[in-house]
Amino acid sequence: MKEKIETLLEIVHTHFMDEQKQYSEFENSDVEYFAGCMLYNHFAFSKALENLKTMDLSYDFLSAFSDEEFAKIEQIVQSIAFGDELQKLAFLQEFIQESKSKYTKPELYLLDRLQYHVNAMAQRYEKNAEVMHIDFQNPLLRK
Repeated sequence: MKEKIETLLEIVHTHFMDEQKQYSEFENSDVEYFAGCMLYNHFAFSKALENLKTMDLSYDFLSAFSDEEFAKIEQIVQSIAFGDELQKLAFLQEFIQESKSKYTKPELYLLDRLQYHVNAMAQRYEKNAEVMHIDFQNPLLRK
């Protein structure tokens, strides 16, 4: 699986090496964030918040690719398969953690957001809990 992810990231990073293809406010760490979102969408987690069943991938990101490039990326993502949702979740959490290790704190905004969401979902799996409401409290202020 790691080889597939490395291939996917290589395709996307290579594409965005050309500054003409970058969208406004592009960061190299965005590539891993969007790859993580693609994996999240592909895995279709049953414990995802109802309004986040599918992560909204930025149009800027998706529109940067030709149909051929996107088909290659999509083929890789579609080929990643696991037996159950906990394996998918563990794979996605590991992917995010490894991705974060490549960048500095200022570059991690999107990856941190994805990690927070995925880790909150992991807690629902751990507790076998269904989502009853969305908690909009600041997680840093909770005790």
